[in-house]
Amino acid sequence: MSDSTVKRRIRAQNSASDPHIMGFVLDTIIQPGPAVRFDAAVADAPLSLALFAVDGVAHVEVSAAAIWVRKQEAAQWDALKPAIAAAIRMVLDGTDTPLGTPDVIDPDTALMQAVEELLERQINPSVAAHGGHIGVEKVEDGKVYLLMSGGCQGCAASSATLRDGVERMLRAALPAIRDIVDVTDHSEGDNPFYARDGGATPSFNRPVPPGVIAWEGEEIVVDPEYLAPRLGLTSDTLRAGMRSGDVVGVTETGQGADAGKTRIVLRSPTRAWAAEVFTDGTAREIPPPRTIEAAAGKQSELAAQVRAHLESLTGAEGKVTYGALARALGHWAPGSVGRITRALEVTMHEDASANRPFIAARAVSRGPEAISAKGFFELARTLGRGPETGETDAAFHAREIAKLP
Repeated sequence: MSDSTVKRRIRAQNSASDPHIMGFVLDTIIQPGPAVRFDAAVADAPLSLALFAVDGVAHVEVSAAAIWVRKQEAAQWDALKPAIAAAIRMVLDGTDTPLGTPDVIDPDTALMQAVEELLERQINPSVAAHGGHIGVEKVEDGKVYLLMSGGCQGCAASSATLRDGVERMLRAALPAIRDIVDVTDHSEGDNPFYARDGGATPSFNRPVPPGVIAWEGEEIVVDPEYLAPRLGLTSDTLRAGMRSGDVVGVTETGQGADAGKTRIVLRSPTRAWAAEVFTDGTAREIPPPRTIEAAAGKQSELAAQVRAHLESLTGAEGKVTYGALARALGHWAPGSVGRITRALEVTMHEDASANRPFIAARAVSRGPEAISAKGFFELARTLGRGPETGETDAAFHAREIAKLP
């Protein structure tokens, strides 16, 4: 039974393409298992009963930690949002099976689903910041086999990523895990995620929630709130990247056996995301097609340059903005700050592994606080070194700066 003494955090998220759809996002998954859709109340699914009891709810889809609700056209979100949030809290505080009692499944299958959900919800958004992705290859007798790809495969900090961050989080959340095995071939190449032909990991080929992708005339529009973390970006940097050309997209119409499908592929400087859109408006995420570069060796070399420059800044107050750091190292082209940021993340993995203060704290954003960007604190938490309970990001940042020589 859930602890009702702690008020759940629920974030309402508008759909960029459909004003009648809104997401209600929680900090943890609703219930392990595949996405579930409800067009009406279902007797053995308490969450569906509670939501369809709210006047104006027309359709519900639950996927991982998100509940997507389509309202009736005449209904108004101002009245619906608090009622829906209250219904969600009531159900989740009262039962651990809000979607109904699942069929009995193999323990390894259940554990694999739980690991996938945790990776996608809490771990991959941080790993994506330096172009990586971690998927589950298989689970056998409680032993979890993880496959690293993108910037993680061949990355100098990949072992630290697994040992200091991912493994710790997985074991803390899922005590049923007996062992964790890295099955990645880290010698396969500079950027094997985009170049490999090994097919999709289980986290691919998943349905896209309704309202995320829509047609506007002959163009496909993707909700930036959904797309941004999958490209390792924030919504603001995604929009800026689309304007500057750092983020590019292509739309392809299926021919022959693929007739009736439209594939959309978007690429940031570090990651790619792809989906197939069908004639009925539904869509599913698919593995991005093969593409280009981004060498782990170059990443390590740049990280060493970044570290050397930051170490040259003397005194506890020595700081530099991300842009100034990029220019100091001779990087002026579009996407340079992104490359510097990924190199900073490598130094954070190195420092966490060596139990050193984060030298990356010296790189800061513009503004009156002059502290590091949000990604710094997210990765610090993933590495088990983030702000303590009740401590602000600014206070944690000041503490890290004070530890530096």
